[in-house]
Amino acid sequence: MDYDSQTALIVVDVQNDFADPKGSLYVPEGETVVPVINQEIRRATTSGATVVYTQDWHPVSTPHFEKDGGIWPVHCVHDSWGARFHPGLDVVGPSIRKGTGGEDGYSGFTVRDPDSGEETPTQLGSLLRDAGIKRVVVVGLALDYCVKDTALDAAGAEFTTSLLTHATRAVNLQPGDDERSLAELAAAGIALTGPAN
Repeated sequence: MDYDSQTALIVVDVQNDFADPKGSLYVPEGETVVPVINQEIRRATTSGATVVYTQDWHPVSTPHFEKDGGIWPVHCVHDSWGARFHPGLDVVGPSIRKGTGGEDGYSGFTVRDPDSGEETPTQLGSLLRDAGIKRVVVVGLALDYCVKDTALDAAGAEFTTSLLTHATRAVNLQPGDDERSLAELAAAGIALTGPAN
């Protein structure tokens, strides 16, 4: 991947609850993407690209959680160990925190009210536009939820969008969710790149 001053690397949700085997919503092999992402962060910063991070940052109770009517175990509660970035991750830029008001925060670009379905933009889109960004590269966790939705929203916002397939892993609640997600991303015109591509 080539980086320049008009490119942003978006590092999605590389947090303890997803990337550590002790996390409450551990993504299988999630910790293995940390050194891969760090390599991309170094390449991006050396080339003058923007690096921005997203974090789930939930309240203690939210309709997003299974105990409150949602589908997910409690995860990434604000200021908790699980919500912190994985300690091995190089953090060199700003973070967009999502789901802070109890919304579903799959995409880095929008949050959605779990009851009404109403979507509200986060600060990510304006941050990228203010920085003169034309192209984004998406990495992180998890492929079949937050990474996919962030990449789809980036493409929908008319950023030229790439996903590094070796720098993400999937939850796979249903077997094959990873492959279906990649097919959906490709159909949306998102470039899928990895060592074998």
